[in-house]
Amino acid sequence: MAPQFSLAYLTVLGCLPPEMTYIASRTGYDFVSFRPIHMGVPGEPAVSLTESKLLLRETKKAMAETGMKLLDIELARICDGTEPKSYLPAMEVAAELGGRHVLSSIWTDDRSFAVERFAELCELADSFGLTVELEFVPIASVSTLAGAVDILKAAKQKNAGLMIDVHHFHRSKEKVEDLDHLPRDWFRFLHLCDAPAAIPKSQEEMTRILREERSYVGEGGIEVAAIINRLPAMPYSIELPHTKRLKEMGYEKFAQQCLKAAKSYFSKHQLAGYQVEKTKKIN
Repeated sequence: MAPQFSLAYLTVLGCLPPEMTYIASRTGYDFVSFRPIHMGVPGEPAVSLTESKLLLRETKKAMAETGMKLLDIELARICDGTEPKSYLPAMEVAAELGGRHVLSSIWTDDRSFAVERFAELCELADSFGLTVELEFVPIASVSTLAGAVDILKAAKQKNAGLMIDVHHFHRSKEKVEDLDHLPRDWFRFLHLCDAPAAIPKSQEEMTRILREERSYVGEGGIEVAAIINRLPAMPYSIELPHTKRLKEMGYEKFAQQCLKAAKSYFSKHQLAGYQVEKTKKIN
């Protein structure tokens, strides 16, 4: 069984959903991952799917013409002063487009507040048939695997899961062995990229690479295969922001090269076959 890949929004930052869908189709992706929730980052479109009926219609048309499917939407952050209900329009759009998951991360140091709001987010998403995948981010409040696991266990939500980003996993100095003890049904998709093996000492440099200069899979120093080999088979969303390359190559050529590198890496390491076998043993 060949691995399935999604084109994540940050890889083609600024690309509108209809164009992103056509690019994903032409370059060989299986899914797209949209960002209908405004983050206020440079290069982000001024209008989102929740605000423009025309953009939503054009996106539906692109998905119907290409057969492309929506894997997930982002990013439903848990922050001080942010109500989970504010994400309802985005979740409604996700459900309307046939999406499966909502990506979340936690940016508050108040654990009780984080657990309460994350549980509320899951309950809201469940009404749309969506799951919520918690991602730990090295520059966020919940920055480690243990921190994310703690929130998931405390929230006790049946539709909650854990989303591993291989960049964040490496930067947080996690051990692949710790993945063995986690519920298999927590894992529904993974963020795929690479980066230099040396971990930046400053948060500023950590943030810069995280947002602007990740590497093609196999180009950096992260032991991507070691992480994937500990997890069940699932879609792999290529989140690979690289400002310079994107500017030089354009959306389509860069997205194509990201996928080409990932497929080459999977083939070289025989990851797809390993996962099919491992999944059968677990089930």
